[in-house]
Amino acid sequence: MRLLWRGAMLLALWVVLMGTKPADVAAGAVVAALAAWASVVLSPPGAGMRAAALPAYAARFLRQSFVAGWDVARRAFAPAAAMRPGLVDHASTLPAGTPREAFVSVTGLLPGTVAVAEQGDRVTYHALDVDQPVAGQLAAEERAFASLVGARRADD
Repeated sequence: MRLLWRGAMLLALWVVLMGTKPADVAAGAVVAALAAWASVVLSPPGAGMRAAALPAYAARFLRQSFVAGWDVARRAFAPAAAMRPGLVDHASTLPAGTPREAFVSVTGLLPGTVAVAEQGDRVTYHALDVDQPVAGQLAAEERAFASLVGARRADD
């Protein structure tokens, strides 16, 4: 069932990008089938996303991106922006590997923080303002992300 779902989603993406000409759809069906097979075979055991959790997480991500982007823009155009850039350590509770790397990638898309180092279960982020509750925000984001990908956190 997972193979069919992935294949259908990949074919839908192909059609959006390439169009509905019969030759394009035929090529897309072959590519989507191969890509779906490879993704299922190469996925680590237990990897995946909970489709039911995706809308809530997407809404959260968009809201946070907007608020953070607005904050960054406000600081950029303020003549004397109150900022205290620095490094913040985050003790990740996600298992090492794909879940943690995906989380680090997602948090890099949110304005104001970017991961700069990882050692063991600690991820070091550069933050625009360390006076803000960056560590708490990262922990909350990690909890939401863990529920999206179905990853068991170390503190569960």
